[in-house]
Amino acid sequence: MFSVLLTNRDVRRLFIADNISIMGDYFTYIALAGLIKDATNSNLLVALAYVAFTLPVFFFSPVGGAVVDKFDRKQVLVIVSLMQAVCAVALLFTSASTIWLGLLAQVGITALSAFINPAVSAALPNVVRNADELRQANALFGASWGAMVFLGAALGGFFSQTFGRTATFAVDIATFVMAAGLIALIKTPMQEKNAVPARAPVRPWRDLREAFHFAQSDHAILALVASKATFAVGAGAVSQLAILAADAFDSGDGGHGLLLAARGLGAALGPLIVTRLVSHNFSRLLTVCGISGFAFSLCYLGVSVAPSLAVACMCILAAHFGGGAQWTLSTFGLQMRSPDALRGRVLAADMALATLVMGLSSVASGVLGEFFPVRTAIAIMGGSAVVAASSFMLLTHSLRRQLRGELPQQ
Repeated sequence: MFSVLLTNRDVRRLFIADNISIMGDYFTYIALAGLIKDATNSNLLVALAYVAFTLPVFFFSPVGGAVVDKFDRKQVLVIVSLMQAVCAVALLFTSASTIWLGLLAQVGITALSAFINPAVSAALPNVVRNADELRQANALFGASWGAMVFLGAALGGFFSQTFGRTATFAVDIATFVMAAGLIALIKTPMQEKNAVPARAPVRPWRDLREAFHFAQSDHAILALVASKATFAVGAGAVSQLAILAADAFDSGDGGHGLLLAARGLGAALGPLIVTRLVSHNFSRLLTVCGISGFAFSLCYLGVSVAPSLAVACMCILAAHFGGGAQWTLSTFGLQMRSPDALRGRVLAADMALATLVMGLSSVASGVLGEFFPVRTAIAIMGGSAVVAASSFMLLTHSLRRQLRGELPQQ
């Protein structure tokens, strides 16, 4: 599986660039959430930090998807990474009295990621050399996201407590600059030849509607998009982990970092193991996505009653084993079934729906945390995810039977 990184230099560069940026993001999230918790002791404001970390993608995805389909994806990635570094500079001036500035900076960084994520995912089928490399690369990119969350959260919590939050924010700035430099070195075209029309106008909502019309013609694509949304229904529970660490287990940034590290480790292991079970069978892929959604939701119910930090970490690891597998498999399916000229918009629409649901879930989780103990809020979010996963399996039953044995479109 790792051979694609050893033999394909441009995949390796894209892989490293993507992952150091993700690790820096979690350095920032740990420090920002801890700062807000210490300054306000408000569960809702801590949840809003997670909203700022996710929801802006929804509003900017119509533009991001169109841009990465109509302009050179390499140039987009370099320019946007540098713009994220500029936004992150504002974090250096964030303190207990200027929390709004930190939230605004995070909104800007997250909004720009609406260009990064679809550009990387849409480019990957062109940077790899064959379908088997694409499967390997997806498993590795999905697993490494979890690994970088693990490292970013664990090291971020330690770094923040040891060197301070300002130094932690500085690390994030450096990761954006390093990512831009690595992407600039990639030689393989990130689009098919002549796929980008000259001076193509960007019409965000019309371009996004074109992707939705294409999705309507293929029910498997609609099911793959819905798969991420079912996971996202309960994902707001993640926004309460800082509260859980502080209130239930009496730990600060370090405890929060361990909980997020468990999340990252589970998300790293899930894609590596589960993608081997699916191969190119779409019926099986959708079934595994549904089962993974159940694993996520049931394990968060376990988090809500965990008697210790160690048990909570184990439950979170198992939950995100399923969540990481579901996320990676649904992205792989969309890459294989979408034409290059529309792939960025299809993936952007997928990300937009998922982040909208995650953002709303985080707001709901924060509101619940204001009225109920944190364990109750997490239990409600886990129960909501059980309902969503059950609905997904029921509504896709006939489609999965229809797709049984079908190979993905190349």
